[in-house]
Amino acid sequence: MPNYEYKCGNCEFRFEVFQSIKDKPKKRCPCCRKHKLVRLIGPGGGILFKGSGFYQTDYRSKGYKEAKKAESTRKDIGGGDE
Repeated sequence: MPNYEYKCGNCEFRFEVFQSIKDKPKKRCPCCRKHKLVRLIGPGGGILFKGSGFYQTDYRSKGYKEAKKAESTRKDIGGGDE
């Protein structure tokens, strides 16, 4: 659930509320009790990319992966650059 920032149009009071996306926006200011709240647009919480499929290296060709594997095998044996 995201944090939403609100600002009162009457008393300029600013605050954050942790609420569900499905909840209706707040309307009444907790400070002056007027119905002048405006939900502000914030930077958001950011996006977390987890798992495979998000990185350029996840889509490398089969030939590239095989060449990389062969190269690492040669280095293990002692045939690579040192």
